[in-house]
Amino acid sequence: MITARPRGTADVLPDDAGRWRHVEETFRQICREYNYQEIRTPVFEHTELFERGVGDTTDIVEKEMYTFRDRGDRSVTLRPEGTAPVARAYLENRLNAGPQPVKLYYTGPMFRYDRPQAGRYRQFHQLGAEVLGSDDPAVDAELIAMAMDFYGRLGLRDLDLHINSVGCPRCRSELRLRLREFFRPVHDKLCVNCRGRLDKNPLRVLDCKVERCDELAGNAPTTIDCLCPDCEKHFGRVKACLEGLGIPFTVNGRLVRGLDYYTHTAFEVMVPDIGAQSSIGGGGRYNGLVEALGGPPTPGVGYALGVERIILTMERQGAPFPARNRPDVFVAAADPSGEEKAFGVLFALRAEGLSADKDYLGRSLKAQMKLAGRIGCRFVVILGGDELKRGAAAVRDMAGGSQVELRLEGLSREIKKWGLGIRD
Repeated sequence: MITARPRGTADVLPDDAGRWRHVEETFRQICREYNYQEIRTPVFEHTELFERGVGDTTDIVEKEMYTFRDRGDRSVTLRPEGTAPVARAYLENRLNAGPQPVKLYYTGPMFRYDRPQAGRYRQFHQLGAEVLGSDDPAVDAELIAMAMDFYGRLGLRDLDLHINSVGCPRCRSELRLRLREFFRPVHDKLCVNCRGRLDKNPLRVLDCKVERCDELAGNAPTTIDCLCPDCEKHFGRVKACLEGLGIPFTVNGRLVRGLDYYTHTAFEVMVPDIGAQSSIGGGGRYNGLVEALGGPPTPGVGYALGVERIILTMERQGAPFPARNRPDVFVAAADPSGEEKAFGVLFALRAEGLSADKDYLGRSLKAQMKLAGRIGCRFVVILGGDELKRGAAAVRDMAGGSQVELRLEGLSREIKKWGLGIRD
């Protein structure tokens, strides 16, 4: 018998599903208010999409992707992130031919082979938003403000917003030269991964989580040191917009994010005490991504927020979650002869908009009442022989303990009135 789930995955059980639904529905609501439209992309894509879009020197492509060959001998990959698939869909479906910018959001599972720990899974879930077709710094600020608004509605507090500009390709070329020169004397002290990064993509050394690399990078040149005038202007405008909205932030010159497609703005939202990874979301601008996928030069900016880490943070901070959904009504047959009528009443109540359930294990009336209490029903409709002859049922308020007889005709209306405290 197989009783263990794959390592790095988790079951979302009924007691927890309401928390997930609360987070997702809050996100969907804020996307509606900010005029973002939903997009759904496949959970697997051609491997080349991520090699070209994410970058073949990133940890994701080099170490973390779930890649396999299908029956047609094509290399496909379970999506490790959502931005590249959105950019691919934008091109393939000619969304660039319509009104610009295109504002999209998505939810769903992502897959990365990594060492599982608190808040980090091999199948994890993200909420993401992307804007394609505008280079306006105000869009960067809108997305950041939208993310912070979302966290606030969930009741999260003590969040640290870090922002940076990683510049344009010209700025980054200058930074690469400076970083190679800076790290050359301490090359042998870097971790094995960073020694390789120094030649291929030295910006990734700034993002290394190994303690000795972090210490060695303490005084390294940053992206801020190498910004060209245009990039400085863009970043200044982003900061001004955030300040105008009253959103506090920290400029972190070592924030480079982990993907190659970022240009200009990068941001990350940090919270303490959620394990080794303190980030619960982040993103930035990626003006070169669509072009890297074979499309025309197209500006883009977006973010991804981790659902598991958000819920973990809410739990640790004591943020409010909605109560688990409970049925409004339990329909109980006093004896087996009333089972058929109970089944019909059950569906009649549902058709009138009430959440209702009944017993399916042949329990006694006493056991049915206990079950109704355990699952949290507010009302129990008791169908006894005498009441049925009168075309009525006994209805008990499980909260107050009172009981009345109500006619079956119009039963749902009477129950709703009773639930609102309206009695004739």
